[in-house]
Amino acid sequence: MQETKPGIVCVTLNRPDRFNAMTDTMFVELERLAWALDADSGVRVVILTGAGKAFCAGYDLADADELPGLGALGMLDKQERAARALLAVHRLRVPVIAAVNGPAAGGGLALALAADIRLAGPAATFNAAFVRIGLSAGDLGTSWLLTRLIGPARAAEICFTGRMVDAPEAAEIGLVNAVAEDVVGGAVALADDIAGRSPGAVRLSKRALQANLEIGSYAAALELENRGQALLTRTRDMAEALEAFRQKRTAVFRNE
Repeated sequence: MQETKPGIVCVTLNRPDRFNAMTDTMFVELERLAWALDADSGVRVVILTGAGKAFCAGYDLADADELPGLGALGMLDKQERAARALLAVHRLRVPVIAAVNGPAAGGGLALALAADIRLAGPAATFNAAFVRIGLSAGDLGTSWLLTRLIGPARAAEICFTGRMVDAPEAAEIGLVNAVAEDVVGGAVALADDIAGRSPGAVRLSKRALQANLEIGSYAAALELENRGQALLTRTRDMAEALEAFRQKRTAVFRNE
């Protein structure tokens, strides 16, 4: 973990020799880190990336030999441990940007999907590799998030085949926001832009965007948005934004 600029934290998966494949210990550490970042009021944006040539190769199959001996409940424990980590990342109060520098496969794709924004480097690839090893693509939120991101038909084709999606195609179908030659640099620039906005406004915008994926009606979405706007009008940051607008200067937000 590294603070690249004030308020911008870059979290790097650091097992380049294993293409940043995740172990049980890494999932536990990722969940703890997400909770720690969520409790830090100085954090404005979190960037996720991978060391070396890969973003994340998913679960480390070097440990796969132990799986048959775990039993159903033991396997459920393992699944829930990984799921808690990705849910903690997804629920961070601040925006999360996945800077996908290389292959994102299986659980690595799921981790990228858990972010709010995805940028791809030229070498980035994405695949729901689960069916290639006899597993369902209903893993770590992939079936839920991918369907909402690119639509059910495209998600079905990618999940049923397990084929590779390269960076240009990922941008074309909306799996990533953009392709950047320097993906981490691009993520930092975007994070810097976001970090310059009102923290409360960004936080409640994220909450509304995520909640409205699950809310069942337009009326319910309006109710949620009404409450958010009512809260924000009582903040000092909004008063500062209005004053800065009148004075034609940059607002200085204090998360108040």
